[in-house]
Amino acid sequence: MHTFRLELSPRWRLTPPQVLVTGFAAVILTGTFLLTLPVASVSHKPTAFIDALFTATSAVCVTGLVVVDTGTYWSRFGHIVLLGLIQIGGLGFMTLSTLASILFGRRIMLHQRLVIQEALNCVSLEGVVRLTKAILKFTVIVEAVGASFLSWRWWQQYSPGEAFFQGVFHSVSAFCNAGFDIKGDFLSLTTYRGDIVVNLVITSLIILGGLGFAVIVELLNWPHADKVSLHTHLVIKTTLLLTMLGMVFILIVESNNPATLALAPWKERLLASYFQAVTPRTAGFNTLPLESLRPATLFFLTLLMFVGASPGGTGGGIKTTTFVILIMSITNTIQGKSRIEIRERSIPSRLVLKSMAITLLSAFLVVTITLILLLSDGADFLTTLFETISAFGTVGLSIAFTPKLSVLGRFIIASLMFTGRVGPLTLAVAIAQRQKQNHINYPEESIVVG
Repeated sequence: MHTFRLELSPRWRLTPPQVLVTGFAAVILTGTFLLTLPVASVSHKPTAFIDALFTATSAVCVTGLVVVDTGTYWSRFGHIVLLGLIQIGGLGFMTLSTLASILFGRRIMLHQRLVIQEALNCVSLEGVVRLTKAILKFTVIVEAVGASFLSWRWWQQYSPGEAFFQGVFHSVSAFCNAGFDIKGDFLSLTTYRGDIVVNLVITSLIILGGLGFAVIVELLNWPHADKVSLHTHLVIKTTLLLTMLGMVFILIVESNNPATLALAPWKERLLASYFQAVTPRTAGFNTLPLESLRPATLFFLTLLMFVGASPGGTGGGIKTTTFVILIMSITNTIQGKSRIEIRERSIPSRLVLKSMAITLLSAFLVVTITLILLLSDGADFLTTLFETISAFGTVGLSIAFTPKLSVLGRFIIASLMFTGRVGPLTLAVAIAQRQKQNHINYPEESIVVG
């Protein structure tokens, strides 16, 4: 008796980038359906499809841009749905599917490992399952510790049950770099500008989530290793540099602004400047009213949002390592050097080309979407640019513009958040058909550039 087996033809088998794109899309559509249910809103009325889609996309893409106030519009059921979407979006659905496979004793197949490698930006397949297990353990521990501190802080402000839920929600939202809050009235954390516990816990969670899981695991093993990798070295150094630079810039520019820091005590100025320097790197919390910031500060924040977090983390943007390679490429070109060398190591030319492709593609997207929104929604240039880069970098900061977006504007920003989360290059590779490698080498010929 013959046993028949149905197998998909290789031409119909999804590539790792396609699995990531379709997987995230499926989670977003599921979240959209749940948020349209009457039970998801306080009014117990169905939510408009576009608003549910926008909110679900923002949650799964860990952005934080919202068209309705998260704290007052959604019911407890809606908040739980958002919490689940944020956690799935932050960790990645492949990480959670791997956990399910492990719990049910299933073997992690090669194709799954390839998708995990793509999702976590791992250099090789070696140890990806072990890394996934470490990520899950670390996430549970860090989010639990963060939730404990925040719940303790809010214990006197809310009932025990509400304080616990507030702590859990904001801990998960901060670690996943989502920026969603349930404080109400679109205020984010502005009422806690001088609260050292809330500020330090939230920023610590944001930084840990944005470093990248591979970096975290390596740092945890650091005492037993000779030295950290070049990747970890660059991520830590760039994160510290951008945070310090942002803090000093905000402190200097806003210290004479009576609407933000001018009237605050110096300790509060330092705390608020530090907080606002951390959050543009992909977590949309704010303790300063963004509408009151000076134009120079807003423009500087757009630069931080464009750079974003680090590879393999929960944030977006072009990523810190891409930014470093880009700066080093420019420096080397000026100095007449042909290779990028850092800590007695040279960066492969393919990574330099990839970094340039990511940056140029990202810049093209931002410019194009900004132009379209200027035509469709009619806001001023800086407000539109800020909103566009915030969506692309999956940051979630807004100058009170998101609720005013037209239906077309909401679809555009939702699409941009999705692109920013999966990565513009990953999305392009998933859509485009890969061309066969051409092994013919043609003679070189120079052209005039610059």
